[in-house]
Amino acid sequence: MIDLHYWPTPNGHKITIFLEEAGLAYAIKPVNIGKGAQFQPDFLKIAPNNRMPAIVDQAPANGGAPISVFESGAILVYLAEKTGQFLPSTAREKANVLQWLFWQMGGLGPMAGQTHHFRNYAPEKIPYAIDRYVNETNRLYGVLDRQLAKGPYICGACSIADMAAYPWVVPYANQGQNIEDFAHLKRWFEMMKARPAVARAYAKGEGLRNEGMTEEAKKILFGQTAASVAPKG
Repeated sequence: MIDLHYWPTPNGHKITIFLEEAGLAYAIKPVNIGKGAQFQPDFLKIAPNNRMPAIVDQAPANGGAPISVFESGAILVYLAEKTGQFLPSTAREKANVLQWLFWQMGGLGPMAGQTHHFRNYAPEKIPYAIDRYVNETNRLYGVLDRQLAKGPYICGACSIADMAAYPWVVPYANQGQNIEDFAHLKRWFEMMKARPAVARAYAKGEGLRNEGMTEEAKKILFGQTAASVAPKG
């Protein structure tokens, strides 16, 4: 059994997609990030970056004590290696999937995330910041579109690279992007959306999603410093 500490965000969706695709048994442990649940001491023991998702594998492949993993990319690699699914075993193919996974982790996710922040949540609309991140997200969409011209999925067959990238493309309109400008990306996007496991993964989060973003939640999410995770007492 996998304990999944989760909230329905793009990074959270990555993990439910994998778990649904692989058919692994898992239990969702909600982490309401708008109420500061990510700062609870018990959660910080498994996720020292005070970010979800995180997992605890209660039955590691080699036995022994439970294994906890934080960071969505690391979780995807761990689960892929545990199950032998969605990550090739040959060196060349594995390297290809991993480089696109890291591309998402270091590029598409952070840039799209900043785009969301400055376009939709920042109290002051700063044109330079909005243009900077919208344009960089657009460039990254172009990179992905060119890669998808080579095959049905990012690395030929469906892999953890697709599971990592797809949730960050779902809110393309809020990123100021027109998916119609990227024919190969749009084709892939629709194919991923139609996968039954993807639909099941997104359905898992529907009951948890808050309506809108309160001002208090914004303070919790966007006002974090080192003091936010300092030991209390």
